[in-house]
Amino acid sequence: MLLVLCLTEITSWGVLYYAFPVLADRITDQTGWSRATTTTAFSLALVVQALVGIPVGRRLDRSGPRAVMTAGSVLGVVSVVVVATAQNLVWFFAGWVLAGVAMAGTLYPPAFAALTRWSGPARVTTLTALTLVAGLASTVFAPITAALMAHLTWRETYLVLAVALAVLTIPAHALGLRLPWPEVPPEPAPELAPAPDPPPAPDPADPSAVARSRAFVVLAVAMTMAAFGFYAVVINLVPLLLDRGIGEGTAALALGLGGAGQVAGRLGYAPLTRRTGLRGRTVAVLAAGAATTAALALIPGPALLLVLGSILAGAARGIFTLLTATAVSDRWGIHHYGRLNGILTAPMTLASAVAPAAGAALAVLVGGYPAMFLVLVAAGAAATVLAAVVTPR
Repeated sequence: MLLVLCLTEITSWGVLYYAFPVLADRITDQTGWSRATTTTAFSLALVVQALVGIPVGRRLDRSGPRAVMTAGSVLGVVSVVVVATAQNLVWFFAGWVLAGVAMAGTLYPPAFAALTRWSGPARVTTLTALTLVAGLASTVFAPITAALMAHLTWRETYLVLAVALAVLTIPAHALGLRLPWPEVPPEPAPELAPAPDPPPAPDPADPSAVARSRAFVVLAVAMTMAAFGFYAVVINLVPLLLDRGIGEGTAALALGLGGAGQVAGRLGYAPLTRRTGLRGRTVAVLAAGAATTAALALIPGPALLLVLGSILAGAARGIFTLLTATAVSDRWGIHHYGRLNGILTAPMTLASAVAPAAGAALAVLVGGYPAMFLVLVAAGAAATVLAAVVTPR
């Protein structure tokens, strides 16, 4: 099952997500549509993914990932074909709305739900392996997309990628995810801390009570603030480095090495879980994100230090992905993981959708990218404090 999901995640991320940044300029040049308009369509897909992810999570809890992820793959192929053949903005936006639904059924949340239920106590190991492989999606599909684009139009490139998505993911999900979906008894709820007289913990058998609890709501706020900071940093890193007088080539290298740091950070998550408690690692990861962002904001140079800062920021971002994947199971068990994880990640996905535009607008408002990064530091520090308050020992 892990091998199947590694194959389908790297393909789904590559086609539905990472192909667009490579093709965006070509789409603008060949259609006359503005870059802002096409990027808005892509951001709309992320918003739809966040909203659809909640009912998808409920379905995953009831029946497992096979039907959900197979349907998501089929819809993903249809959406890419609609985008590729769209002759006007109405159909182009419609294609990305369908793509958002497909993302909800194929990207990390359903795969995390599947491995969390199937792997049991070994879930950290399998989740780490999956995110390591899927983290290479841009490394694999960005050059493939660029190579196709050198010989084909953007529409033809998307059609070729649609064929790859169909061949590699539909049969894999339909035939490779047939392991019976185990019934999981409710797990005892952890004690809330550090309040001296904590309120009764919500019954983990009642996901609605968990989702309404103070611990869950505050955690969702904290993780969303942290996610916004992580995504805004990676999207706005190159403009920050250019403001520092770094050349475009070096800035692009720093961004790429940040991706390598992300993969390296994920390798360190399993040892971190063995050496720290839940509160300790939650605070450490969120604080590391704020600290690396502060370093990028405050260090004027030389280029080597800024590149190192990008690598460290990438490592923190990579660990944050796994912290998110295990946040529900570590606190409330795995019985309703799909539904609760869908609710937890919905605002985080919305934050990732608005981060590119919001980060750039914030830079204009506060007078530059270094000052904007300091605002992100404040958000990350606040997220760290909130997470510490509601995380059990």
